[in-house]
Amino acid sequence: MHGHAISIWFFVGLSLLGNGALILGNGLWELGHPPAHPVVLYNLHASVWWGAALLLLGLFYILRHRPGKA
Repeated sequence: MHGHAISIWFFVGLSLLGNGALILGNGLWELGHPPAHPVVLYNLHASVWWGAALLLLGLFYILRHRPGKA
């Protein structure tokens, strides 16, 4: 086999980054457009916090396991 294999953790990072961006985007949208019937702990804005956490974790994995890194 010629070339280098790409680490599975790079793809995990891509998945975390994509999901984090979607969740964070939804959370930010909800800040500007609150739902008519919010959930019990809506005031904690969990989607914003978890979306940001997944986005940062995904970015970490992508940078740590990027292809071509020596």
